[in-house]
Amino acid sequence: MPPPVAIPERNWVNIQWLARLRWAQIAGQAATVFVGQFLLEGALPITSLLLVISVGLMSNLGVELYFFGDRRRGNAVARPVSEWWIAALMALDVGILTGLLYLTGGPHNPFGFLYVVQIAMATVLLRAHWAWILTGLSFVGFGALLVVHENLPVTEDNRAVGVWVALGVASAFVVHFLLRITSALGARDQELEQARGLAARQERLASLATMAAGAAHELSTPLGTMALAAKELERALTKAGSPELAEDAKLIREEVGRCRAILEQMAAGAGGTVGESVATCRVSELIAETLVGIRTSPTVHADVPTELASYELRLPPRAVSQALRSLVTNAQDASPPQSSVVIRVRRDDGTLSIAIRDRGKGMPSEVMQRIGEPFFTTKAPGRGMGLGLFLARAVIEGVGGTLTIDSVDGDGTEVQVTLPTDVAGAQVKTATIRRLPGGASVVSNRT
Repeated sequence: MPPPVAIPERNWVNIQWLARLRWAQIAGQAATVFVGQFLLEGALPITSLLLVISVGLMSNLGVELYFFGDRRRGNAVARPVSEWWIAALMALDVGILTGLLYLTGGPHNPFGFLYVVQIAMATVLLRAHWAWILTGLSFVGFGALLVVHENLPVTEDNRAVGVWVALGVASAFVVHFLLRITSALGARDQELEQARGLAARQERLASLATMAAGAAHELSTPLGTMALAAKELERALTKAGSPELAEDAKLIREEVGRCRAILEQMAAGAGGTVGESVATCRVSELIAETLVGIRTSPTVHADVPTELASYELRLPPRAVSQALRSLVTNAQDASPPQSSVVIRVRRDDGTLSIAIRDRGKGMPSEVMQRIGEPFFTTKAPGRGMGLGLFLARAVIEGVGGTLTIDSVDGDGTEVQVTLPTDVAGAQVKTATIRRLPGGASVVSNRT
């Protein structure tokens, strides 16, 4: 299994957010200046204002080139980002806002509300001490405007409009931040549930592997003894002229052999394929290996496009084919004898899609809620132990793939398997710790 891809560190994510928000901020400042110049009939010192705005523009261009230029040229390695870079940019933004307010009425300018936006951004993107520093800087900046600023003749009507617009802009920024954080928390909650489910399945798989290996070890000797005794009994009954009893002894020996085969299959399915190395195989070879040993009825039809049959994959072929074979066997068990199970294979970019469709009765919702649990089965006693789908999901997810089930009661079931075409280069799911902007930590299921 390849190592998980390194997660982007928190400051890298935060500076991406900040750069995008600063572009919106610069555009808003420029638009406000031009609209104000129109409403105030040219009373604004527009040259000075545009020079102050250009400071923010040039600084954000520098951020784009320095931090993101290599990524846009195809370099996958991100530059390290220190938190003081983010704090310095936000301090510069406080200075730019103070300069704009100084030129446009100082504390009488209703856009002083935007200091609150800067403080909210600092709270979201920075740790507590930086947030307090930015808060203090904003407080000092507005305090300086009380002492010195350029007066701007504004009528009461225009001042009221300015307050209205400033309140709307500040509110929009704050709501945007809150929605982004709420959305991020919702996504992390979903990832947390997926991580818990994946961890639980891996723990069950490990327990099952231990149990299967122990059972195979402990039962191998008595089963071997029983098989040997049944064989000797069969020979003795055959010589004694009791063919019916000899057949019974033969049946016992065959059933003992079947028990040994089931134990070996459990051990191999649960733990024997976990350490299998990645190898190159064609799609046609993978499907052919999947169909080895399956029953002749119901028939299985493999729909593999000609151009895809020779496509090469890099994955653990024995483990994956065994997982797919288990799904095909389940589809055969669910289908009437005269019907046909269909395997449809398609490729999409870096993934291989394999759909297995049966012609059975489908599954009701209460069964769908439990399907895939170990030792849960709807088959008749003796037909299965409820491990095939569980083990198949574990193997497929272990190589970075997904398994989904779509079933309608009365209309059959389709199992959709998505596999990476190159497991060595795929992003394999692992449970990791991720940090939200502001330092909050959550467990996430990521690739």
